[in-house]
Amino acid sequence: MITVLGSINMDLIATTARLPKPGETVAGTGFSTAAGGKGANQALAARRAGASVRMAGAVGSDSFAEGALTLLKEAGTDLGLTKTVSEPTGTAHILVGGDGENVIVVVASANATVSESDAVTALEKMAAGDTLMLQLEIPAASVEKALVEARRRGIRSIINIAPLTPEAARLGRMADIVIANETEFELLAGKSGIAGAEREAAMKDLHDETGQIVIVTLGAEGVAAVHQGDIHSAKGLAIEPVDTVGAGDTFCGYLAASLDAGLAFPDALRRAAAAGSLACLKAGAQPSIPLASEVAARL
Repeated sequence: MITVLGSINMDLIATTARLPKPGETVAGTGFSTAAGGKGANQALAARRAGASVRMAGAVGSDSFAEGALTLLKEAGTDLGLTKTVSEPTGTAHILVGGDGENVIVVVASANATVSESDAVTALEKMAAGDTLMLQLEIPAASVEKALVEARRRGIRSIINIAPLTPEAARLGRMADIVIANETEFELLAGKSGIAGAEREAAMKDLHDETGQIVIVTLGAEGVAAVHQGDIHSAKGLAIEPVDTVGAGDTFCGYLAASLDAGLAFPDALRRAAAAGSLACLKAGAQPSIPLASEVAARL
Protein backbone atom coordinates (compact mmCIF):
# COMPACT_ATOMS: atom_id res chain seq x y z
CA MET A 1 0.00 0.00 0.00
CA ILE A 2 1.20 3.50 -0.89
CA THR A 3 -0.01 6.66 0.83
CA VAL A 4 0.74 9.98 -0.82
CA LEU A 5 0.67 13.05 1.41
CA GLY A 6 0.84 16.05 -0.85
CA SER A 7 -0.68 18.66 -3.11
CA ILE A 8 -3.76 18.55 -5.30
CA ASN A 9 -4.06 21.25 -7.98
CA MET A 10 -5.89 22.30 -11.06
CA ASP A 11 -3.35 23.06 -13.78
CA LEU A 12 -4.00 26.04 -16.06
CA ILE A 13 -1.88 25.43 -19.16
CA ALA A 14 -0.99 27.85 -21.94
CA THR A 15 1.10 26.80 -24.93
CA THR A 16 3.33 29.08 -26.98
CA ALA A 17 5.89 28.72 -29.75
CA ARG A 18 8.62 29.70 -27.30
CA LEU A 19 8.78 30.67 -23.66
CA PRO A 20 8.89 34.45 -23.04
CA LYS A 21 11.93 36.21 -21.66
CA PRO A 22 11.50 38.27 -18.47
CA GLY A 23 9.31 41.30 -19.21
CA GLU A 24 8.28 39.94 -22.62
CA THR A 25 4.79 39.10 -23.88
CA VAL A 26 4.38 36.36 -26.50
CA ALA A 27 1.31 35.05 -28.32
CA GLY A 28 -0.20 31.83 -27.03
CA THR A 29 -1.17 28.95 -29.27
CA GLY A 30 -3.61 27.18 -26.95
CA PHE A 31 -5.09 26.85 -23.48
CA SER A 32 -6.33 23.90 -21.45
CA THR A 33 -6.95 22.77 -17.90
CA ALA A 34 -5.87 19.49 -16.37
CA ALA A 35 -5.78 17.89 -12.94
CA GLY A 36 -2.36 18.26 -11.30
CA GLY A 37 -0.41 18.90 -8.13
CA LYS A 38 2.76 16.94 -7.45
CA GLY A 39 1.10 14.82 -4.79
CA ALA A 40 -1.92 13.95 -6.92
CA ASN A 41 0.24 13.36 -9.99
CA GLN A 42 2.46 10.90 -8.15
CA ALA A 43 -0.56 9.18 -6.61
CA LEU A 44 -2.14 8.70 -10.03
CA ALA A 45 1.13 7.44 -11.50
CA ALA A 46 1.49 4.88 -8.71
CA ARG A 47 -2.13 3.81 -9.19
CA ARG A 48 -1.76 3.47 -12.97
CA ALA A 49 1.40 1.48 -12.33
CA GLY A 50 -0.73 -1.04 -10.43
CA ALA A 51 -0.36 -0.10 -6.75
CA SER A 52 -3.10 0.38 -4.16
CA VAL A 53 -2.94 4.10 -3.33
CA ARG A 54 -4.38 6.50 -0.74
CA MET A 55 -4.26 10.24 -1.42
CA ALA A 56 -4.04 12.51 1.63
CA GLY A 57 -4.41 16.22 0.94
CA ALA A 58 -6.90 19.07 0.58
CA VAL A 59 -9.10 20.73 -2.03
CA GLY A 60 -11.42 23.72 -1.87
CA SER A 61 -15.19 23.83 -2.14
CA ASP A 62 -14.90 25.63 -5.49
CA SER A 63 -15.49 24.58 -9.08
CA PHE A 64 -11.88 23.39 -9.54
CA ALA A 65 -12.12 20.69 -6.86
CA GLU A 66 -14.14 18.14 -8.83
CA GLY A 67 -11.88 18.40 -11.86
CA ALA A 68 -8.77 18.13 -9.74
CA LEU A 69 -9.97 14.78 -8.33
CA THR A 70 -11.63 13.27 -11.41
CA LEU A 71 -8.77 11.14 -12.73
CA LEU A 72 -7.83 9.96 -9.24
CA LYS A 73 -11.41 8.82 -8.72
CA GLU A 74 -11.57 7.14 -12.12
CA ALA A 75 -8.36 5.25 -11.35
CA GLY A 76 -9.77 3.91 -8.06
CA THR A 77 -7.57 5.93 -5.71
CA ASP A 78 -8.71 5.97 -2.08
CA LEU A 79 -9.64 9.61 -1.33
CA GLY A 80 -10.79 9.06 2.26
CA LEU A 81 -7.88 11.14 3.53
CA THR A 82 -8.56 14.10 1.20
CA LYS A 83 -10.36 16.93 2.99
CA THR A 84 -12.45 19.84 1.68
CA VAL A 85 -11.61 23.28 3.10
CA SER A 86 -12.83 26.85 2.67
CA GLU A 87 -9.70 28.00 0.79
CA PRO A 88 -9.66 27.68 -3.02
CA THR A 89 -8.29 24.55 -4.64
CA GLY A 90 -4.59 24.91 -5.42
CA THR A 91 -3.59 25.96 -8.91
CA ALA A 92 -0.52 25.69 -11.11
CA HIS A 93 -0.06 28.21 -13.91
CA ILE A 94 2.00 26.54 -16.63
CA LEU A 95 3.58 27.86 -19.80
CA VAL A 96 4.74 25.22 -22.29
CA GLY A 97 7.07 26.16 -25.14
CA GLY A 98 7.24 24.60 -28.57
CA ASP A 99 10.24 22.47 -27.54
CA GLY A 100 8.29 20.91 -24.65
CA GLU A 101 10.06 22.89 -21.92
CA ASN A 102 7.92 24.67 -19.34
CA VAL A 103 7.81 27.26 -16.57
CA ILE A 104 5.37 26.91 -13.67
CA VAL A 105 3.95 29.11 -10.91
CA VAL A 106 2.18 27.20 -8.13
CA VAL A 107 -0.39 28.85 -5.83
CA ALA A 108 -0.83 26.60 -2.77
CA SER A 109 -4.25 27.75 -1.47
CA ALA A 110 -5.95 24.63 0.01
CA ASN A 111 -2.66 22.73 -0.03
CA ALA A 112 -1.33 25.12 2.62
CA THR A 113 -3.92 23.75 5.06
CA VAL A 114 -2.46 20.22 5.09
CA SER A 115 -1.38 20.10 8.72
CA GLU A 116 0.84 18.08 11.02
CA SER A 117 -2.36 16.56 12.38
CA ASP A 118 -3.28 15.45 8.86
CA ALA A 119 0.14 13.85 8.55
CA VAL A 120 -0.37 11.86 11.75
CA THR A 121 -3.85 10.78 10.64
CA ALA A 122 -2.51 9.60 7.29
CA LEU A 123 0.19 7.48 8.90
CA GLU A 124 -2.17 6.00 11.48
CA LYS A 125 -3.79 4.07 8.62
CA MET A 126 -0.44 2.66 7.43
CA ALA A 127 1.41 -0.49 8.48
CA ALA A 128 5.10 -1.30 8.75
CA GLY A 129 6.44 -2.00 5.28
CA ASP A 130 4.00 0.36 3.54
CA THR A 131 5.31 3.25 1.44
CA LEU A 132 4.82 6.96 2.12
CA MET A 133 5.40 9.46 -0.71
CA LEU A 134 6.07 13.15 -0.08
CA GLN A 135 6.89 16.31 -2.03
CA LEU A 136 7.27 19.96 -1.06
CA GLU A 137 4.01 21.62 -2.16
CA ILE A 138 2.47 21.33 1.32
CA PRO A 139 3.81 22.95 4.53
CA ALA A 140 7.31 21.85 5.51
CA ALA A 141 6.24 21.16 9.09
CA SER A 142 3.69 18.62 7.86
CA VAL A 143 6.28 16.92 5.67
CA GLU A 144 8.72 16.75 8.59
CA LYS A 145 6.08 15.32 10.92
CA ALA A 146 5.25 12.64 8.37
CA LEU A 147 8.93 11.71 7.95
CA VAL A 148 9.48 11.42 11.70
CA GLU A 149 6.35 9.29 12.14
CA ALA A 150 7.27 7.08 9.18
CA ARG A 151 10.68 6.33 10.65
CA ARG A 152 9.11 5.57 14.04
CA ARG A 153 6.54 3.21 12.52
CA GLY A 154 8.84 1.33 10.13
CA ILE A 155 7.21 2.81 7.04
CA ARG A 156 9.37 3.32 3.94
CA SER A 157 9.50 7.03 3.05
CA ILE A 158 10.17 8.55 -0.37
CA ILE A 159 10.60 12.29 -0.80
CA ASN A 160 10.83 14.17 -4.07
CA ILE A 161 12.45 17.48 -3.09
CA ALA A 162 10.47 19.57 -5.55
CA PRO A 163 9.77 22.36 -5.78
CA LEU A 164 12.94 23.68 -4.18
CA THR A 165 12.20 25.32 -0.82
CA PRO A 166 14.45 26.58 1.98
CA GLU A 167 13.77 23.32 3.86
CA ALA A 168 14.47 21.00 0.90
CA ALA A 169 18.04 20.04 1.80
CA ARG A 170 17.22 19.28 5.43
CA LEU A 171 14.02 17.34 4.71
CA GLY A 172 15.63 15.49 1.82
CA ARG A 173 18.08 13.85 4.20
CA MET A 174 15.31 12.52 6.45
CA ALA A 175 13.73 10.05 4.01
CA ASP A 176 14.69 6.49 3.14
CA ILE A 177 14.69 7.42 -0.56
CA VAL A 178 15.34 10.91 -1.91
CA ILE A 179 14.57 11.83 -5.53
CA ALA A 180 15.93 15.05 -7.03
CA ASN A 181 16.66 16.52 -10.43
CA GLU A 182 20.13 17.85 -11.22
CA THR A 183 19.53 21.32 -9.75
CA GLU A 184 17.82 19.97 -6.64
CA PHE A 185 20.62 17.49 -6.03
CA GLU A 186 23.20 20.27 -6.09
CA LEU A 187 21.35 21.82 -3.14
CA LEU A 188 21.44 18.49 -1.31
CA ALA A 189 25.12 18.02 -2.04
CA GLY A 190 26.05 21.62 -1.23
CA LYS A 191 27.89 21.91 -4.56
CA SER A 192 27.01 23.64 -7.82
CA GLY A 193 27.91 22.88 -11.40
CA ILE A 194 28.62 19.18 -10.84
CA ALA A 195 28.09 16.52 -13.50
CA GLY A 196 29.24 13.09 -14.58
CA ALA A 197 31.74 11.37 -12.30
CA GLU A 198 31.79 14.30 -9.88
CA ARG A 199 28.01 14.09 -9.44
CA GLU A 200 28.19 10.32 -8.91
CA ALA A 201 30.87 10.82 -6.26
CA ALA A 202 28.68 13.40 -4.51
CA MET A 203 25.73 10.99 -4.64
CA LYS A 204 27.88 8.25 -3.12
CA ASP A 205 29.08 10.61 -0.38
CA LEU A 206 25.47 11.49 0.52
CA HIS A 207 24.48 7.81 0.49
CA ASP A 208 27.40 6.91 2.75
CA GLU A 209 26.54 9.75 5.13
CA THR A 210 22.79 9.15 5.41
CA GLY A 211 22.32 5.51 4.43
CA GLN A 212 19.48 6.52 2.12
CA ILE A 213 18.89 5.62 -1.52
CA VAL A 214 19.82 8.66 -3.63
CA ILE A 215 18.22 9.11 -7.05
CA VAL A 216 18.92 11.93 -9.52
CA THR A 217 16.77 12.35 -12.62
CA LEU A 218 18.70 13.65 -15.63
CA GLY A 219 16.03 14.51 -18.18
CA ALA A 220 16.76 13.02 -21.60
CA GLU A 221 19.85 11.29 -20.17
CA GLY A 222 17.75 9.08 -17.89
CA VAL A 223 18.44 8.61 -14.20
CA ALA A 224 21.33 7.80 -11.85
CA ALA A 225 21.06 6.27 -8.39
CA VAL A 226 23.04 4.92 -5.45
CA HIS A 227 21.54 1.85 -3.78
CA GLN A 228 23.27 -0.35 -1.20
CA GLY A 229 26.62 1.22 -2.05
CA ASP A 230 26.38 0.67 -5.81
CA ILE A 231 25.84 3.16 -8.64
CA HIS A 232 22.92 2.35 -10.97
CA SER A 233 21.69 4.08 -14.10
CA ALA A 234 18.76 3.73 -16.47
CA LYS A 235 18.14 5.34 -19.82
CA GLY A 236 14.85 6.83 -20.87
CA LEU A 237 13.17 6.00 -24.16
CA ALA A 238 14.06 7.73 -27.41
CA ILE A 239 11.12 10.10 -27.94
CA GLU A 240 10.19 13.49 -29.36
CA PRO A 241 8.80 15.34 -26.28
CA VAL A 242 5.50 17.20 -26.48
CA ASP A 243 5.32 18.34 -22.84
CA THR A 244 7.73 17.41 -20.04
CA VAL A 245 5.58 18.70 -17.17
CA GLY A 246 4.47 15.27 -15.92
CA ALA A 247 7.69 13.32 -16.44
CA GLY A 248 9.23 13.71 -12.99
CA ASP A 249 6.05 12.89 -11.09
CA THR A 250 5.40 9.88 -13.32
CA PHE A 251 8.90 8.61 -12.57
CA CYS A 252 8.33 8.98 -8.83
CA GLY A 253 4.97 7.24 -8.83
CA TYR A 254 6.15 4.35 -10.97
CA LEU A 255 9.27 3.89 -8.87
CA ALA A 256 7.23 3.74 -5.65
CA ALA A 257 4.74 1.30 -7.17
CA SER A 258 7.49 -0.92 -8.57
CA LEU A 259 9.34 -1.11 -5.25
CA ASP A 260 6.04 -1.66 -3.42
CA ALA A 261 5.38 -4.61 -5.74
CA GLY A 262 8.76 -6.13 -4.84
CA LEU A 263 10.69 -5.47 -8.06
CA ALA A 264 14.46 -5.50 -7.77
CA PHE A 265 15.85 -1.98 -7.57
CA PRO A 266 17.48 -1.92 -11.06
CA ASP A 267 14.24 -3.17 -12.64
CA ALA A 268 12.15 -0.63 -10.73
CA LEU A 269 14.51 2.15 -11.84
CA ARG A 270 14.31 1.09 -15.50
CA ARG A 271 10.52 0.82 -15.42
CA ALA A 272 10.17 4.25 -13.83
CA ALA A 273 12.55 5.82 -16.36
CA ALA A 274 10.55 4.38 -19.25
CA ALA A 275 7.27 5.62 -17.75
CA GLY A 276 8.74 9.10 -17.30
CA SER A 277 9.71 9.18 -20.96
CA LEU A 278 6.24 8.13 -22.11
CA ALA A 279 4.72 10.92 -19.99
CA CYS A 280 6.38 13.44 -22.32
CA LEU A 281 4.30 12.32 -25.30
CA LYS A 282 1.07 14.07 -24.25
CA ALA A 283 0.17 17.49 -22.85
CA GLY A 284 -0.79 17.94 -19.20
CA ALA A 285 0.56 16.36 -16.04
CA GLN A 286 -2.07 13.73 -15.24
CA PRO A 287 -3.47 13.06 -18.74
CA SER A 288 0.06 12.20 -19.88
CA ILE A 289 0.73 9.51 -17.24
CA PRO A 290 0.94 6.15 -19.06
CA LEU A 291 -0.85 2.97 -18.07
CA ALA A 292 1.16 -0.01 -16.85
CA SER A 293 0.35 -1.87 -20.08
CA GLU A 294 1.82 0.96 -22.17
CA VAL A 295 5.04 0.93 -20.17
CA ALA A 296 5.29 -2.88 -20.36
CA ALA A 297 4.89 -2.73 -24.13
CA ARG A 298 7.91 -0.43 -24.44
CA LEU A 299 10.08 -2.50 -22.10
